[in-house]
Amino acid sequence: MIVSRRTLGLGVFAIAALAGLPAAAQAGLSAEDRATLARAQTYLQALTSARGDFVETGPGGQRRAGRFWLQRPGRMRFEYTDPAGLLVVSDGSNVKRYDPRLDVFRQVPLGATPLSTFLARTVRFDQGVSIDRVTRMASGAFAITARDAAKPNEGSVILAFAGDPLRLQEWTITDAQGGRTRTQLTTLVNQPNLDASLFRLRDPTRRPGRN
Repeated sequence: MIVSRRTLGLGVFAIAALAGLPAAAQAGLSAEDRATLARAQTYLQALTSARGDFVETGPGGQRRAGRFWLQRPGRMRFEYTDPAGLLVVSDGSNVKRYDPRLDVFRQVPLGATPLSTFLARTVRFDQGVSIDRVTRMASGAFAITARDAAKPNEGSVILAFAGDPLRLQEWTITDAQGGRTRTQLTTLVNQPNLDASLFRLRDPTRRPGRN
């Protein structure tokens, strides 16, 4: 069963795109740009166990909210509260999605998704993504615009960071059709010792007597 980026949810794809800051894609950037990228890379590599809340605004203005948990290597949970019940979970081997409104469960191997790069024990920044630009603000905040180097026409992601203290604030995905989805992290905190049950999701559609 195939789970596409859109099927898995734009929030999950955007988190996967956080891995896209490769040194090899920095040609043409200034020394200050490269220093900003290095700062972001160090921050993201250290983001190993965390939780937070998010608000997602889609291309048509529709809003979805929820909570997320992250534990590298391999584990992440996106729990939507609006619409209630929608779940996207990576358990270290597979990425699973359950939509209770449609009673549909899907899964795909983690290694077959963009999540595998970000959720690896060591985040790699030396392959796969092209950096379009680095934008810095007087406040110390900055934004990085990146795209898939192998598929540059499939869209881009803008990652926005607060500068002091350094924190990922939001991302904006532009898809191949020009649709933009913005995900704002209303909270993001380090959270060690997350409960392992957060990253388990059984198929709720497999019930006795049902094929």
